Amino acid sequence: MEIKRFIFRYTPTNRYSITALVASVFSYKKDIELIEVRNVNDILNFETKGTVVLFSFMSFDLETVKKEASFLKDKGYVLIAGGPHVSALPYQVLNLGFDYVFTGDGEENIRKFIDGIFPENKIYDGTTNRVNLSNYPPFCPEKNLYMPIEISRGCPFSCGYCQTPRLAGKIVRHRPLEQIIEYSKIGVKNGRKIARFISPNSFSYGSKNGVTPEPKIIDELLFGLKKIGVKEIYFGTFPSDVRPESITEEMLLTIKKYVNNKYIVVGAQSGSERILKIIRRGHSLEQIENALYLLKKHGFIPRVDFIFGFPFETDEDIEKTFNFIEKIVKKYNAKVHAHTFMPLPGTPLANAGPGKLTEKHYKFLGLLTAKGYLDGYWLNQEKLARRVANVNSSNTI
Repeated sequence: MEIKRFIFRYTPTNRYSITALVASVFSYKKDIELIEVRNVNDILNFETKGTVVLFSFMSFDLETVKKEASFLKDKGYVLIAGGPHVSALPYQVLNLGFDYVFTGDGEENIRKFIDGIFPENKIYDGTTNRVNLSNYPPFCPEKNLYMPIEISRGCPFSCGYCQTPRLAGKIVRHRPLEQIIEYSKIGVKNGRKIARFISPNSFSYGSKNGVTPEPKIIDELLFGLKKIGVKEIYFGTFPSDVRPESITEEMLLTIKKYVNNKYIVVGAQSGSERILKIIRRGHSLEQIENALYLLKKHGFIPRVDFIFGFPFETDEDIEKTFNFIEKIVKKYNAKVHAHTFMPLPGTPLANAGPGKLTEKHYKFLGLLTAKGYLDGYWLNQEKLARRVANVNSSNTI
């Protein structure tokens, strides 16, 4: 098949992955037309011959993807897909009518697809052989596509609710500092003078184990960005959150010289030691408190992630989490970012059932919201959790 164009089905949840793929394709073969569409009907403006439609999606988008794939397949388009859900359930997605699917890293395999190298089972394996980030651009300035630079990929932890280790691997890979500076320089030249980053744990950039921070490396990175003309740096904020055990005095002294953000986003997830062990967080409540103490000491405001509605929570677990939150709000001036548990496919807790909030949750979270201590999409995520649970129960692998 001679590919004339890729049409990327854009959604609010896949813009980072699409930008990375566009960058990989454009840097490899510039004569392929690259198009983003936000409405599936717009795809019909392009002939089917030589056109490949690419989806990258989360598990809660499956029902929409299923309808759109059926619609486009009937019209004769070639369909491919990647992303978190595909990496978890590739055969399910093939059964929806997709011609090929991509698991894990996609930058190299999309090039193999362009070259006509097609796996017999129709699954491009991007999990067994991981890519070297230095071989691929982080964004595509030629197409005016920018995004926060992905500085690290992979996570050494196995949190029971998280798809990241399955999608990106457990070995942490870091983008070379020189490449980050090089592309940031291009951004500055084109008026992009704000630096943001993508990382499962931004304070671990340059770390060999993905946990222990390397302040000297991060100092060199942030200093280098300022030197080339970056005016604002946001480090340790979404989408580059921080694990509590990576927050140290030296790290905070380092970033304080450069960053513009007052908030640091910290993943805590629960105020119950029992729940932390069940979900395999790998840290304790004491480590969370130590991190918050250091943040307050150095003038940062902790913004702490919590997940509510675990199906295996007891009333005692819920009370412990509420008490812990009240404590950190009062003692460390923390703000809370609330999530509802979703049983994502491919994770150890995929079959745990959907997160469900009790009247206690609604009352407590509503009170925190009214006082200005809490935000998040927890109400919408409760609905999404039920949708994801249905995806798991209907899996036909």
